[in-house]
Amino acid sequence: MEPQRTCIGCRQRGDKSGLLRLVWSAAEGAVLVDVAARLPGRGCYLHPSCAAVALQRRAVGRALKVGVDPEQVALVLAELTV
Repeated sequence: MEPQRTCIGCRQRGDKSGLLRLVWSAAEGAVLVDVAARLPGRGCYLHPSCAAVALQRRAVGRALKVGVDPEQVALVLAELTV
């Protein structure tokens, strides 16, 4: 059985492999997409289709417990939907 994670956008649980991991990088001072799910630090999970909902709810900053720049997060999430 695959590990389950909760999407920060729709709040539905799903398989870890079906969700993208976002992580706060203190070195870069930005939110990054952790494609390999190996970056250190606190992360959160998101369905690619839930990017707009997560941005509207400001869920990324809350989930990472860090003050994030909404514009930078919007750019990262916009790359996901392309």
